[in-house]
Amino acid sequence: GTTAFWEVAAFSLIRDRAQFATFGEFGAKFAKAVKDAPFLGTPTVHKGEPGSAASLVAEEGVDAYAVPQNETSTGVAVPVQRVSGADPGSLLLHDATSAAGGLPVDLTQSDVYYFAPQKCFASDGGLWIALLSPAAIARAEEIKAGGRYIPAFLDLVTAIENSRLEQTLNTPALATVFLAAEQTDWMNSQGGLDWAVRRTAESAEAIYGWAEKSTVATPFVTDPGLRSNVVATIDFTDDIDAAQVAKILRANGIVDTEPYRKLGRNQLRIALYPAIEPTDVQALTASIDYVIEHL
Repeated sequence: GTTAFWEVAAFSLIRDRAQFATFGEFGAKFAKAVKDAPFLGTPTVHKGEPGSAASLVAEEGVDAYAVPQNETSTGVAVPVQRVSGADPGSLLLHDATSAAGGLPVDLTQSDVYYFAPQKCFASDGGLWIALLSPAAIARAEEIKAGGRYIPAFLDLVTAIENSRLEQTLNTPALATVFLAAEQTDWMNSQGGLDWAVRRTAESAEAIYGWAEKSTVATPFVTDPGLRSNVVATIDFTDDIDAAQVAKILRANGIVDTEPYRKLGRNQLRIALYPAIEPTDVQALTASIDYVIEHL
C-alpha cells in the first residue's frame, strides 16, 4: 500500500529534489526510497528523535516536501499545513496512513494526501489511496510527458486515468475494497470525519489521562501537542516488563498492544482508531492495572 506509493511518488511526483521531515520509522523509509533513486537529486532530511517531531523549512530548489501526518511507530502527530515561503509550484505530500479518517485535515493544505486502509478504515493493507490536488496531477503528467522511465506498476498517470473510470491500475483484493467501503459508509452515517475525530480524541483522553495518573506508566510523547489521537505510545518504569504485560494481555484475548519492534522501548502501543470503542480503551487501562497488580 503506502510502501508502493513511496515509489510511485519517487517516479511520478518529484522532479529532482525533495525535502523530508522524519521522526520515526515510516517517514525515514520514504526519505530513503527517494535518496536511493538514481534519477533524483539528494534530498534534504530534517530528522526528529523518536517521541518528538521535525519541521519542513522552505528551501530554494526543492520541488516536493514530504512529512507524515501521524508517525505510526512513535505516536507523534503534526498538523497538515503548507510550508511558508516554499518555491511556487512545489508540492506538499502527507503520509496519512494511520491518520486519514481519524485526525482532522484541511485538504487545501496538502497536494498529496495518501494512505492505506488498514488503520482508521479498518480494512487490510496492500492498497494505496491518494487524494491529489490539480497541481499534483499536473506534475505527474509533466514528468511522464518528459520521458522518464516509470514502471507500469507505479505509473501514477495511468492510475489517475483509471480512477476517473472508477477502475484500478492494479487489481486489488476485493475484501480490502469491501471492508474499506463498509467502514467509510459507517463513519459517514455517524457524522463523517468530525465525528471520527471526536471519537479518537475521546479514546486518547482515556489512555493518556490514565497514564498521567499512573505511578508506573507515562506517555512516551512528552509534548501533549504532539501526542497522536490515533496511536498512543505508553512507557513503563523499569520495574515493569511491558513485553510481559502485552504477553499476558494477548493470552487473555486482548491483542496488539506490543510496541513498534525497532523502537526498542519498554512500552505498549495502543491503537485508537474510530472502529475502537472508547469504552474498550477504558477497559484496557483497567486490564493493564490488573495485570500489573498481579505480576
